[in-house]
Amino acid sequence: MANRNLTTEELAEANELLNEIRSRLQELAGDDSELLFAYRRKIYKELTYDERGKPGARRKLKEQKRVEQNNLCPLCEEPLPLKYAVLDRYNAAKGYTPENTRLIHQHCDTKVQESRGYA
Repeated sequence: MANRNLTTEELAEANELLNEIRSRLQELAGDDSELLFAYRRKIYKELTYDERGKPGARRKLKEQKRVEQNNLCPLCEEPLPLKYAVLDRYNAAKGYTPENTRLIHQHCDTKVQESRGYA
């Protein structure tokens, strides 16, 4: 499923919000470039968690999917590697949930992303 795109009006609103956030971060940091970097990093990290969940939760979900799938990639039916297996979301907006994900090989993920027009 393709990800929803913003309308022209929504994009303008998002850009306005981004400009407000940048301005506010600059106000908070003043002339301290390292503090500005730290503020940006914190906001980035928290927004990433809002979309993807925290790393520990994704690790637990990967282990759950590995067990459910008998350690096999559902696409190529080959055993999954211990590292670098990918949690693939069927619908990105629905997040990383057991119902919305599968654990697949990195190379299978690349094929999926290409088929979806993202790679």
